[in-house]
Amino acid sequence: MIDLYFWPTPNGWKASIALEEMELPYTTHLINIGKGDQFDPEFLKIAPNNRMPAIVDPDGPDGQPISVFESGAILMYLARKTGRFYGTTERDRVAVEEWLMWQMGGVGPMAGQAHHFLKYAPQLHPPQDLPYAKDRYRAEVGRLYGVLDRRLAENEYVAGDFYSIADISIWGWASLWEGQQQVLDDKPHFTRWLETVSARPGVQAGRALHAELRGDHRDKQSQGVLFKR
Repeated sequence: MIDLYFWPTPNGWKASIALEEMELPYTTHLINIGKGDQFDPEFLKIAPNNRMPAIVDPDGPDGQPISVFESGAILMYLARKTGRFYGTTERDRVAVEEWLMWQMGGVGPMAGQAHHFLKYAPQLHPPQDLPYAKDRYRAEVGRLYGVLDRRLAENEYVAGDFYSIADISIWGWASLWEGQQQVLDDKPHFTRWLETVSARPGVQAGRALHAELRGDHRDKQSQGVLFKR
């Protein structure tokens, strides 16, 4: 059983979806980011950057336990471990890694900032309603989704004609496009891909993991933990 350290967020979904898609048994350990569990010294031994998700695989390389932090590294590790969702050729793997890095360096950070300034910052005490920040991150997310739409006009999935960890990495943030104040009318290929990936049982199961715990972080305690440390 792989130990999954998790909270139901787009980054957490990457790990839970991958474990479901790869049919790997796992035990979930909740890391309540609104209460500060990510700063617990025991968790920091696994994830020194105080971010979830993280995993501990008791059956790691050479049969020895290994811990892995950073969602992209987790996806790559699990794909190598199982031989699944990484393509079958070196060209496939290069494409997967390109789009995985694109998500980690672009969609994730930019969509995260869009969520922060569009949804959370105006609810801070005192409110931080910043039109420049809203416009900047809303526009950058829109640009990135335009890049994705053009890619998907030529490919069924992000890395090519095969489903991969690149799709898993992007889907969680992309599925929240409404909260990022995006429109899909001009992105038919993005829309088709989003519907296709959303229909996968593994994606649905990973997304449903402790879905009841998702909150809006509007209470002062959560805001203090998440936005002021």
